[in-house]
Amino acid sequence: MDAVLWTAAALLALVALTGGISKTFVAREHLAAVRGGGWTAHAGDGFVRTLGMLELAAALGLLLRALLGIAPVLVPVTAACWVALMLGAMLTHGRQG
Repeated sequence: MDAVLWTAAALLALVALTGGISKTFVAREHLAAVRGGGWTAHAGDGFVRTLGMLELAAALGLLLRALLGIAPVLVPVTAACWVALMLGAMLTHGRQG
């Protein structure tokens, strides 16, 4: 069971890291041109970058806790980042209908 949980956490961290890097460091115009990134055309730069930074923080929270075995406070911080990220996703999808 532990192996399944660690594998799921690693995959989630990889997805969050990939999305966070693209939303934080890639220009919004380039994101809007990519399949699945059309929603960024209607979102502000700050909003997209904030979501990207939340994803990066969530990925770091998952990876650092797993790799270093320190800072148990990262678990609730990571959970809070995911909640904020999902709220942002709900707002985005709600705006687009």
